[in-house]
Amino acid sequence: MQFVSLAWKNVLRNKRRSILTILSLAASLFLLTTLQAVLYQFEFASGSPKSALRVMTHHAVSFTQPIPVAYRDKIQQVPGIEAITSQQWFGGVYIEEKNFFAQFAIDPEPFLKVYPEYVMPEDQKQSFIRQRNSAMVGKALADRFHWKLGDHITLKGTIYAVDLDLLIACIFTSPTNLQDENNLWFHWDYLEESTGRPGTTNNFVILAASPADVPKVINAVDAMFRNSSAQTKSETEKEFTLSFSGMMGNIKFLVGAISVVVVFTILLVTAATMGMSIRERTSEFGILKSIGFTSPLIISLLVGESMMIALSGWLLGCVGARVLYSQVDLANMTAGFFSKLDVRPDSLLTGLGLSVMVAIVTSALPAWRASRLNIAEALRHVG
Repeated sequence: MQFVSLAWKNVLRNKRRSILTILSLAASLFLLTTLQAVLYQFEFASGSPKSALRVMTHHAVSFTQPIPVAYRDKIQQVPGIEAITSQQWFGGVYIEEKNFFAQFAIDPEPFLKVYPEYVMPEDQKQSFIRQRNSAMVGKALADRFHWKLGDHITLKGTIYAVDLDLLIACIFTSPTNLQDENNLWFHWDYLEESTGRPGTTNNFVILAASPADVPKVINAVDAMFRNSSAQTKSETEKEFTLSFSGMMGNIKFLVGAISVVVVFTILLVTAATMGMSIRERTSEFGILKSIGFTSPLIISLLVGESMMIALSGWLLGCVGARVLYSQVDLANMTAGFFSKLDVRPDSLLTGLGLSVMVAIVTSALPAWRASRLNIAEALRHVG
């Protein structure tokens, strides 16, 4: 314990340099942790058991291309399907354009079968199903705009040349996927009436009866429309989510490239600090040896100092990121794009392992060289 105290005092000898080094490490680790959290958010699939049973069917060219809603009844006849709902992106503006959130027209009753994980009072659920111009909104979205049951809101059309007047009939929570609590759902029939019944939709969401039925449903649905003017592509919910994030480029590659730069920066910063610190104290090592300090003990002290600096940076950067993202209102700051950034335990462990590695790599060699000096050489050294 006395040697730990000695190492800590050596860390604090040059407070300015140590603080700046810790802050540099913390900033780099904070960036790395944030990137990992963002990547996880893009790749996240719902934690609901039903997620593995959901199949997304959209146009084979792109999910932005419409497909005939008449496909719904044909798809419903495929064996192994429990429920199917159409899903149409509306893209309206609420008051002003900065108030962005996801808005979808759906078939209420089938939709609630496809997504049974949404939690809501039964009376609100029935109210949403009964009223043609009603909307179901997530709790996070309702809190963001201070909506209450019975409120009327207007969505100004951007894709469609219509404005929709919607009644807030149901507020739900989504324990398995908080991101969904930033969404609004309303009746597909109401959108059809308002737009003159174009008879198309963006995609269908299908709930298969069992995991074994999922590949059968995918193959059967796509085979059904293979030679049509609007061929379909069906994929699991997870695959659909990954393909959606893939539109923004190779996110994994981008995160990996930035992570390499971050690690290299951390190594340079820590190596420069430890090298400078050890050179300045070479003569002290001679004194320490003369009073009985062994070479392994000197190496341990120097590595320990580097470890303390690195772990301080880890606490500020990685643990600080976890605390920060659990407290701030990301939904409001990002206009609903992220409801939260989840800094998972494996991200914290990655940061911890990186910190330990950096501490050892940057201090071990200079410490070993310093410990190799004999007492006379060390005392004659002028740093």
